[in-house]
Amino acid sequence: MVAVIGDVHGCFFTLTKLIEEVEKKYPQAEIYLVGDLVDRGKHSCEVMDFVAERKIKFTAGNHDYMFYHHFRFPHSTLAEAWFNNGAEFTLKSYENRFERIHEHIELIIKAPLFFNLEDCFISHAGISIFYKDLINEDVLKDDSKLAEILKEDLETDIGVLWYRGPLLNIGKLQVVGHTRMFEPRYVKENNSLYIDTAAIAGNKLTAGIIDKNNIVDFVSVKTESADLY
Repeated sequence: MVAVIGDVHGCFFTLTKLIEEVEKKYPQAEIYLVGDLVDRGKHSCEVMDFVAERKIKFTAGNHDYMFYHHFRFPHSTLAEAWFNNGAEFTLKSYENRFERIHEHIELIIKAPLFFNLEDCFISHAGISIFYKDLINEDVLKDDSKLAEILKEDLETDIGVLWYRGPLLNIGKLQVVGHTRMFEPRYVKENNSLYIDTAAIAGNKLTAGIIDKNNIVDFVSVKTESADLY
């Protein structure tokens, strides 16, 4: 059993409150985050510190990649996109502690693009239908081969960081964030669950409780006002 939490976007107090609720109700569930830990909210640095301290597993999202590229590859497309996507709020959260940035970037670099678990498949934006001729049953059994294919499109709108269209039915439940919903949404046609419930818009942060590709429950908390500008 796993608990998969949607896009956090610097909402530290909301995240910690949600995890408390999940651990009370489902203490046996391992916690995963679908990425976009940083940007837009007030507390990106605190979120990254908390994830590091608790050793919470996460897939890196497009916002996490833009943050990392700004400091390591400043002339890249992802770096240039960052300042139109909440960069100023992330930088503000690191005021007087800029030494934390490089430690947090290392966490992002080491984060996988996906978790191919027995319980479900977790990534930030999901595997798109554009991969139907590239990704078959054999590829899905080989994580290194799958990662190699997905890395080719990290900066494109069909890639696992950015895609917002129909997902490929891969034979197990895909759990994704990135595409904002105000309630978690399950799409039967491609067996996918959208878990970003717009915490950064003042709605709520949600964890999907998944057991062997079955959606067991949702645990949500309303966004804490202290996380928002």
